Amino acid sequence: MDKRLLILALGTFALGTDSFVVAGVLPEISHAFGVGIGAAGQMTTIYAITYALLAPTIAAVAASVPRKRLLLSGLSLFVVANLATAFSPTFSMALLSRAIAGLGAAIFSPTAMGAGALLVPPERRGFALAVIVAGLTTATAIGSPAGAVIGGLGDWRWTMGFVSALGAASLFGVWAFLPEMPLPPAIALRQRLAPLADARIALTLATTLLAMTGIFIPYTYFAVVFDRAIGGNAAMIGALLVAWGLAGTLSNLLAGHLIDTMGSRKVLVAMLIALVIDIALTPWTGAHVWSSILAIAIWGACGWGILVPQQHRLVTLAPSIAPVVVGLNTSGTYLGVTMAGVIGAAGIGTLSGHELGFIAAAILAVALLLSEIASRRIAAHGKAQPLGALCCSTTS
Repeated sequence: MDKRLLILALGTFALGTDSFVVAGVLPEISHAFGVGIGAAGQMTTIYAITYALLAPTIAAVAASVPRKRLLLSGLSLFVVANLATAFSPTFSMALLSRAIAGLGAAIFSPTAMGAGALLVPPERRGFALAVIVAGLTTATAIGSPAGAVIGGLGDWRWTMGFVSALGAASLFGVWAFLPEMPLPPAIALRQRLAPLADARIALTLATTLLAMTGIFIPYTYFAVVFDRAIGGNAAMIGALLVAWGLAGTLSNLLAGHLIDTMGSRKVLVAMLIALVIDIALTPWTGAHVWSSILAIAIWGACGWGILVPQQHRLVTLAPSIAPVVVGLNTSGTYLGVTMAGVIGAAGIGTLSGHELGFIAAAILAVALLLSEIASRRIAAHGKAQPLGALCCSTTS
């Protein structure tokens, strides 16, 4: 295994842990700052929206900045911002530091994807990207549960210190072991957004946005939705988060085979239907440990499992600008996380934390409808039409 790819994967592991770890220590944050659970959940929201909005923008405007310098800058901001969160005296300062952490993630993540492709021969680029993305999925199985346990046994501020330490380890690795890399061809922001003009692409991205919103409503408020099963036990919340992450990781490994066997449409339909039913039942399944484990495993497997067929659909539609559409899909994922935090907070205020599954399931049902409309549009067009012309000659 190329150690340079592992260093970049460690960076995405740190970013992924930071994305998801707040859910495991939400009650502690709420108590520390004297704010409601819904307000505390906005610490995830502001990180996600900063990442989602700035990642494509920075990738366009910083195209002339050397890759290694950009990676080091992003990780430095990330490390400092998480330390600032750990030492924040007020909730407002914590929110500001979370936005800065999101900026660091927005600088590092797309740059790491591009750098990974440059570090290996063309025939190994798919493998390189898979290794780097694996850092994100592994974060859900190891990083986030570990951070939750650290916060539960000690203090939530130690959790943010843990995330900062992960980022610092990647920062050192990038500084010590990564070479200088050639600059990739510049792609303007207008060109990055051009694929949205195609209804098939737009509907597929809208499916990702709504699906991730439904998936992350209960995740953002995990400690509330499953508090009856957790019973205030730090080890239990860690174990349940591990179940969610491991199920998602295994599902990702199997998704490619399922797509080859069944096609992306059938995989998406099956997983979205399972998610609608599973999450709609969490008001009841979340009341007991063993039913929670089963519900969380199905939720994790199907929730992460839809990303691969979604990306497969996008790359099939626009093979010549695959990095652009996959990047837009990632932005859709984080915008979904953002909407989940806001909608979940409103749901807690009007219903209760235990009933958030009803709201999430309704949104997932709409995502299923959009996915099927996209499938019909794709079928009506027959063979996918290339969209490379939308991005002009800069993508070649």
